[in-house]
Amino acid sequence: MKIAVVGATGLVGTEILKVLAERNFPVTEIIPVASEKSIGKQVEFKGKQFTVVGYEDAIKMKPAVAIFSAGGSTSLALAPKFAEAGIPVIDNSSAWRMDPTKKLVVPEVNADTLTAEDKIIANPNCSTIQMVVVMKPLHDKYKIKRVVVSTYQSVTGTGKAAVDQLFAERGGDDDATKKVYPHKIDLNVLPHIDVFLDNGYTKEEMKMTNETKKIMGDDSIAVTATTVRIPTIGGHSEAVNIEFENDFDLAEVSKLLSETEGVIVQDDPKNFVYPMPINAHGKDEVFVGRIRRDESQAKTLNLWIVADNLRKGAATNAVQIAEYLLGKNLLA
Repeated sequence: MKIAVVGATGLVGTEILKVLAERNFPVTEIIPVASEKSIGKQVEFKGKQFTVVGYEDAIKMKPAVAIFSAGGSTSLALAPKFAEAGIPVIDNSSAWRMDPTKKLVVPEVNADTLTAEDKIIANPNCSTIQMVVVMKPLHDKYKIKRVVVSTYQSVTGTGKAAVDQLFAERGGDDDATKKVYPHKIDLNVLPHIDVFLDNGYTKEEMKMTNETKKIMGDDSIAVTATTVRIPTIGGHSEAVNIEFENDFDLAEVSKLLSETEGVIVQDDPKNFVYPMPINAHGKDEVFVGRIRRDESQAKTLNLWIVADNLRKGAATNAVQIAEYLLGKNLLA
């Protein structure tokens, strides 16, 4: 079982290797793939060293699956080359997510749509993933009409340079040449993730709107988002307001979520128990709390959802897709 990891030296690529090891995916050989400047470097996996290669060599080595985390342009250029060689691709970038010919998959929600014909499978946006994992059982039970979400997203979602900027600023270094954000991030909040579009929303906000509909398989769900970058490490947090067609019982909602695969309910506000990124860090589950009725509107629920954006929001979700393909004998 050879596994190629494209973008193996990046933040998410490193996390993919970690998750593969932790979840005991039956890997016999890791094929780390990266840009030309990284070819020849060594990557460690389960105590063994593997040499970074270029994509052509990786394809010749015939991996059973390739997990991509190397950016949209790389995915657009290289994913079809792997797919043409019969190698399924699980892609972490935004390149294929809204392509109508490609599946956008969160295993707990829609893995059952995958077939042997799916050679390029898209991994959704990190903030979308954690939200739909919680939404799915609620939609099945009560039918969701509308979602209003505000996110509080970790700097790790931007990458290593953003983490470096945060800690440099925290240490007193405010060198503008090192910044990846247009403003200081330490002790600040930026209501701005990705580029602004003509409608006044950011690309990240529209990703949440469009990807949610596609994953849930229901264009009738109305979604509006405000995405915000905050100076945290460890995970993304979301305040989510959900309006349903049918009314609900709060105790039933809590029970339903606690019985949902991949979800952990942390909801004891009297004892200050609620999800926080500092506790979600390094975990694969989605955490939900602050479960309460919206007293301003009928049949409407408020939730607080937290998950590690590098784990469930990226690496873990990709590995879970590979696990599903393996379990269904869809890998060579």
